[in-house]
Amino acid sequence: MLKRLHAVFELRARENSDVLFSDHCQIHVLRLGDLLRNNLAGLDQLGGDLQRWMQLWALGSKLEENKMSTMLQDSPPVLAAYEEFKRFSSDPEMREKVRARERFLNDQRIKVAGARREGRAEGEAIGEAKKARETAQNMKQEGFDPAVIAKITGLSPSEIERLG
Repeated sequence: MLKRLHAVFELRARENSDVLFSDHCQIHVLRLGDLLRNNLAGLDQLGGDLQRWMQLWALGSKLEENKMSTMLQDSPPVLAAYEEFKRFSSDPEMREKVRARERFLNDQRIKVAGARREGRAEGEAIGEAKKARETAQNMKQEGFDPAVIAKITGLSPSEIERLG
């Protein structure tokens, strides 16, 4: 489990981890969720520009424009991204596209949750049916009366008869 807010992954050779594929190929993972849950605590462990990017992602839509612009003043690339964010979010057509995307993602989450519930219920039903057949088969082997087996397992007499 990663403990830091920022982790860097690099491509290295399996047989010799000292051999780096390229110093231009890295994956940076920023744990924005942890930063937000802890009210930006730990931000000081990041370098200046990275702090500004994290502040933009965490606060860009929450802080007043003048406060955000002042905070990002010392990092021109992040300030430029913030300006683009403001332009984007002030465009009604773009805002509608964002809302449509959010609705789509929410619908997808609801569909996946429903499919999981269905799958779980179906799996439980299959498991219960299999257990009932196994119980009936064991009872049949022990010489129980088919009517008793049917009453206990819920299987029909014809199903019990087909068991080996």
